[in-house]
Amino acid sequence: MRSDTIKKGIERAPHRSLLYALGLTDEELDRPLIGVINSFNEGIPGHIHLRNVADAVKAGIRDAGGTPMEFNTIGICDGIAMNHGGMKYSLPSRELIADSVEIIASTYNFDAMVLVASCDKIIPGMIMAAARINIPSIFVSGGPMLPGKYQGRVIDVKDVFEAVGAYKAGKITLEELKRIEMTACPGCGSCAGMFTANTMNALSEALGISLPYNGTAPAVYAHRLRIAKQTGMLAVSLARQQLTPREILTYEAFQDAIAVDMALGGSTNTVLHLTAIAREAGVNLELDIFDEVSERTPTLAKLSPSGIHRVVDLYEAGGVLAVMKELSKKGLIHLKRPTVALKSVRELLEASSVLRRDVIKSVDSPYAARGSLMILRGTLAPKGSVLKLSAVSLDSSTFQGNAKVFNSEEEATEAILNGEIKPGDVVVIRYEGPKGGPGMREMLTPTSAIAGMGLDREVALITDGRFSGATRGLAIGHVAPEAAEGGPIALVENGDPIKIDLKSKRVDLIIPEDELKRREKNWIIRKKIVRGYLQRYAAMVKSAAEGAVMLSEPPQ
Repeated sequence: MRSDTIKKGIERAPHRSLLYALGLTDEELDRPLIGVINSFNEGIPGHIHLRNVADAVKAGIRDAGGTPMEFNTIGICDGIAMNHGGMKYSLPSRELIADSVEIIASTYNFDAMVLVASCDKIIPGMIMAAARINIPSIFVSGGPMLPGKYQGRVIDVKDVFEAVGAYKAGKITLEELKRIEMTACPGCGSCAGMFTANTMNALSEALGISLPYNGTAPAVYAHRLRIAKQTGMLAVSLARQQLTPREILTYEAFQDAIAVDMALGGSTNTVLHLTAIAREAGVNLELDIFDEVSERTPTLAKLSPSGIHRVVDLYEAGGVLAVMKELSKKGLIHLKRPTVALKSVRELLEASSVLRRDVIKSVDSPYAARGSLMILRGTLAPKGSVLKLSAVSLDSSTFQGNAKVFNSEEEATEAILNGEIKPGDVVVIRYEGPKGGPGMREMLTPTSAIAGMGLDREVALITDGRFSGATRGLAIGHVAPEAAEGGPIALVENGDPIKIDLKSKRVDLIIPEDELKRREKNWIIRKKIVRGYLQRYAAMVKSAAEGAVMLSEPPQ
């Protein structure tokens, strides 16, 4: 076993002495050592209950004849970090989480790992580490939050963000806003819609790195603890069989995960995260594959923010595997792939079925013939940008308007809430990319303010930053090259006409080429003074088109 490096032989007597100091017995040291990497903390609703989940994992490990050793990573709540300087640290935290898991696992030479997390950057950070160090690993989530209820209407955190805009527009009272904020998030779990956290939980299943229903079983259900126990037991089996992440995280697995993402209307952030995980797994995942898979994948579900259903509805409908089974009818799923359940995808799908047709549509009668994400290029985004098509509520496939330019999220939010944005405007928020932010903040506050004020059908937003999975409206993010790299988005001026054409998948700045060259010649980079980790991150981070990773070369 891999852990023999720290516990076997005469030379390891000092190591064993220190392990005995932990209270471990000889019998426990003879068993496989399973690292349980838990991201519990008291600052994230999706993580506040992870002690219980980790305890269930450890019980499963012991039942299967292994010895668990629990460690922790950091984690932040994107919702709490939103629309202030704290959001600059959200995406960069993914790299720290991956590094910390690598450090612990490599130091202790675990025979296998169980990764315990629920929310946005923590999940991909942990799976990135698993792919990087390539020891048997399995992921388990804390599960989604149940939605709240307000005056008989089902709501979630998205509704609170939008209620701010509604209040500013005079559509609701301050008392109504207070009642909405008090009821939208009723307890623990990752926010109830198909936002980034639950999208990544769902895609962990699609990738094969977690067990059935891991992506959808609610945080407060006993099923969540049963999944955790089964995860612990299987971790011991994975250690003994030496099934490693790179055998699971293949190119075919990523194609299947993208297909599930498109069918569910998942978050645009998955483009960043799947690309980063693939890089760690030694898989080349180009930006265009997302669009290629989206073109051939029907939209089968409409979950918040795109529809009325929440993740608990998807759970009741049969979960992620039911979606995959439906997609397999069109040959969109690779059935022979291995999974951490020690069964092939085919075997898992044989035991699955769609239980609620109001939630998961048939491939023969989908919500849309293509998937939820679209990659746009053009003179404003030569290296690409990302749009969540399922969240767009346009009556036409084209939109043209004049630019209202802002050099930070705060400037844009203030203008929106002060009523300065009018129908037909294109809000351009720049210098919020991976380097320029730094940290590539999410723009949920401005997009929610636009929606809350009833402008989401009449206003577009374009940014080199990114979006929360809760965003809706004509919102184009991940514009590359970003402003801090001198991309065309840095050259836009107030009043410039911008055209968005969804049929041709283009986003274009409509100005003469000689004028663009003149601006490019006179462009001066806007440098932000940052220190500490953000300074290092800004110096090392790659483009959003490359997953915003901090690697100079892909792993060998």
